[in-house]
Amino acid sequence: MVFCFISTTVSPPALIYMGQHQEENEKLLKEEGMENSDDLWFHVDGMSSAHVYLQMPRGMTMETITGELLEDCCQLVKKHSIQGCKLDEVQVVYTMKSNLKKTKGMASGQVSYVGFHNPNMTKLHMTTKKNSVKILKRLMETRWKT
Repeated sequence: MVFCFISTTVSPPALIYMGQHQEENEKLLKEEGMENSDDLWFHVDGMSSAHVYLQMPRGMTMETITGELLEDCCQLVKKHSIQGCKLDEVQVVYTMKSNLKKTKGMASGQVSYVGFHNPNMTKLHMTTKKNSVKILKRLMETRWKT
């Protein structure tokens, strides 16, 4: 099941999509309505986690994303990582959806470092448990299934 969240940290509010399993992650890679190549993909670096896609607000880029919106996305992938949710901090990798590359032989929903067209077009963000309860509570209040 794919979930959608609304981040009210920006105006107008931003839509965030999350797949928790391989099939859902694969669906999000191909999802209609998520075809904007500037949309961002988030994943806990080096660990299993949900895939999160941020439908980029008009006029915002990967370089100009607000710290609050970035943190919303990072907290979602941290919370939905079997290993990452137990740690005080994790590193989250993110990139534009257009930078994701599926190669033959990759499992359903899988994207890895060899799955980027340009690894230099990725960014890393360290996220911690600090304020996570408050952020996740706010996001969970907006959650719905797509």
